[in-house]
Amino acid sequence: MTVSPPPSTSPDPSSGRPVSPLLGRTGAVAASGPDAGVAWHYGDPTAEQRALAAGGAVVDQSHLGVVTVTGPDRLSWLHNITSQRLADLAPRTSTETLVLSPHGHVEHQAGVVDDGTTTWLLTETAPALAAWLDSMRFMLRVEVADVTDRWAAVGEPVDAEGAEGEPVTWRDPWPRTLPGGTRYAVADDEHPGSARAWRLVLVPRAELVDAVTAREAAGWRTAGTWATEALRVEAWRPRAATDVDHRTIPHELDWLRTAVHLEKGCYRGQETVARVHNLGRPPRRLVMLHLDGSGHLLPEPGAEVSAGGRPVGAVSTVARHHELGPVALALVKRNLDTSAELVVACDGGDVSAAQEVVVPGEGVSVDRPAPRAPVARGLAPRPSA
Repeated sequence: MTVSPPPSTSPDPSSGRPVSPLLGRTGAVAASGPDAGVAWHYGDPTAEQRALAAGGAVVDQSHLGVVTVTGPDRLSWLHNITSQRLADLAPRTSTETLVLSPHGHVEHQAGVVDDGTTTWLLTETAPALAAWLDSMRFMLRVEVADVTDRWAAVGEPVDAEGAEGEPVTWRDPWPRTLPGGTRYAVADDEHPGSARAWRLVLVPRAELVDAVTAREAAGWRTAGTWATEALRVEAWRPRAATDVDHRTIPHELDWLRTAVHLEKGCYRGQETVARVHNLGRPPRRLVMLHLDGSGHLLPEPGAEVSAGGRPVGAVSTVARHHELGPVALALVKRNLDTSAELVVACDGGDVSAAQEVVVPGEGVSVDRPAPRAPVARGLAPRPSA
């Protein structure tokens, strides 16, 4: 359905987020779900996606939330309560962090960059994250604010940090294995996400249209979230709003690459992170699914994935890629055979799917400590007579 609402920044009643004025453009089709408030596409999603993949498109990401933390204790405080090492984060250096539950389940995710006086958190759960952070301030010299109504993000396929004097910019670190992190999937230079350049530039919300039109004047095309989601799936990049449920731990999504520092001090959920890394295996694993497109059917997020007639997982993100066709991310049982043929439930007829392994079935990271030899009474050899 094509919609042409008047330019506005008033909140969308269904999401509570601002509605982008770019939705007023002719041909703009509104996105839904976690992307409500911005355009799904502007009339030609395939061309938009190709332009973005080629490095020549700009994307309205003004539906994302922005939280600021100021005060002299801001970095050490965030370091102590989240999963990433932030105490010595240099200005204009991007990273990401997670807020975990006491049992290690993902509650919030944020892209993090500091400009020397303020730490900027880009997140999809701004009100809840800001409220939780505010509750954790105690007597520290920090101030937390949800500034989503004042700042908007513009996405662009550029692999560079923001320079001094430029707007605050968060460069997506995925899939580089950051210091203190580890990986379950392939090496950084072999990862399909290594070719995906992506960053978010923050502009005053009142200047959003100007920021987009300036990039269009330079020859870029404007693309919607259809394009960004398809390229994200291709890159195996997890997203909190779609690929996380109440049971998700970072290991299942290979998120220890960029969002967790395994050598830092205690934080909520650290015990689970360390235990699963050192001793256990994640109960589920992320896969990319190549869906049979012959029936022109696409499953919905949350659709059941089965193998041999047995449920083995669920789809989290579905996209239509300009080269790969219909694809999806799904969480499946870790012990599922990596060569098993899968079926995804879909209205109008189930869809067959081939899995592309992201997190290996054995569920062991590349630097998992070697298990200790078994120790028990009576195992020592008896002395010879």
